[in-house]
Amino acid sequence: MATDEQLKFSLFSSVILALLLAVTSDGFSIQEATIADIQLAFDQNLLTSRQLVQFYIVEIRRLNSILNGVIEINPDALYQADTADYERKTNSSGSRSGLHGIPVLLKDNIGTKDKLNTTAGSFALFRSVVARDAGVVMKLRRAGAIILGKASMTEWAAFRSLTLPNGFSPRGGQGKNPYVLSADPCGSSSGPAISVAANLVAVSVGTETDGSILCPSNANSAVGIKPTVGLTSRAGVVPVSFRQDTVGPICRTVSDAVHVLDAIVGVDYNDAATKQASQYIPYGGYKQFLKPYGLKGKRLGVVRNPFLSFASKAESQAFGYHLQTLRQGGAVIVDNLEIANIETILNPNASGEAVALLAEFKISLNAYLRMLVASQVRSLADVIAFNQKFVDVEKLEEFGQDIFLAAQATNGIGKVERAALLNLAKLTREGFEKLIWDNKLDAIVSPGARIGPVLAIGGFPGINVPAGYDDKGVPFGINFGGLKGSEPKLIEISYSFEQATKIRKPPSFKA
Repeated sequence: MATDEQLKFSLFSSVILALLLAVTSDGFSIQEATIADIQLAFDQNLLTSRQLVQFYIVEIRRLNSILNGVIEINPDALYQADTADYERKTNSSGSRSGLHGIPVLLKDNIGTKDKLNTTAGSFALFRSVVARDAGVVMKLRRAGAIILGKASMTEWAAFRSLTLPNGFSPRGGQGKNPYVLSADPCGSSSGPAISVAANLVAVSVGTETDGSILCPSNANSAVGIKPTVGLTSRAGVVPVSFRQDTVGPICRTVSDAVHVLDAIVGVDYNDAATKQASQYIPYGGYKQFLKPYGLKGKRLGVVRNPFLSFASKAESQAFGYHLQTLRQGGAVIVDNLEIANIETILNPNASGEAVALLAEFKISLNAYLRMLVASQVRSLADVIAFNQKFVDVEKLEEFGQDIFLAAQATNGIGKVERAALLNLAKLTREGFEKLIWDNKLDAIVSPGARIGPVLAIGGFPGINVPAGYDDKGVPFGINFGGLKGSEPKLIEISYSFEQATKIRKPPSFKA
């Protein structure tokens, strides 16, 4: 086993070598490059999609044994890159903007009809065959994006067991935070956040049921957008809840995340929720809201209790500075607000969220598994049996499958579940929604990702932006959340904050 000094030397050598490889012969640096930087390099013939994909593959092979951010590389990625380069050379339609020729990593629960697996981190779904690309993947391909591979995740989107570590899956191993390897990478979209933070890719896509985009973005100094439920299609995604699941981008900048959001929103007839939510999509898309002065006139509510009580000293101090930055940008800060019944909302057993999710998970997963073209498991019961038969006994005893067993014991949406759903709706109506309306707020601002459950149970959007690092170098973020369809306001706010602070820095890979 490597000593700490050997590990530090290996990490240092990897970083130095990667930095040397990160600059093309024409002087363009791929490290930390944004989508706009890359597109400009394409236009100036300083970079090709093939070179970009090759760089990311080298980076993944060099660092992934340490970080476990990527599960699988697409064997067709270079072919897709060559196709993009040819389209650009021949000035094909759509080849000069947006995501064309840009590699994207997908969380391993987002289905692709290609040579990649879609397993939610579990060997139970290894070599299963999906019927078609997930709805968001279809849109990414139409935008000209290159599907680079699958990012790791907490197995089954953290819905197997309460004791499963954040970022762990049997297929992907234990994901590591690239800033401080011993720090929590959070989950379940740990791989997408780890990968963009560590420059294994510029663009990734994750999913959230409750905190799974916002929390890993917060922990890995990334920008994560949790869209309004239904704004992006969930069709072809290994599900948890048809009521709370959403798909969104995780990138290094707000601008990059918004480029991805523009590409993946819209109606998908395989997901009925997208038809209703499409009413929120603004004419002209979301990029128009990337305004450096977007804070001006915005009313931002601050809920200190209980979110600041969970924060570290560094995070609390930074939050105070950031409120002043928001004021200087022209925002009106409405401080010391309270969300009614917040302690109940943050307790999934008390709110009814746990009861609802268990039943929804069994219904949704069974439906997903039945639709697979090929699979060794066709129901939640099959997955439980697979784990009992094939998972290492020590691992099964250590991490268990208590959530699986509780979900399997449910029997649809009955009286208890309906009562839980009514309670969640009431908590949302009398809590977050009332707070927004009564105070005429554009958004709520809070430290970290702890507001996740509030946004989750209401299907509301949120954006995490890097906000600082503690004394050990562990990142933390700031979150902006709003009512359904408030993405334009949230983008204006988060982009303005990002441009005013520019806090994010590359990872240090501390052992």
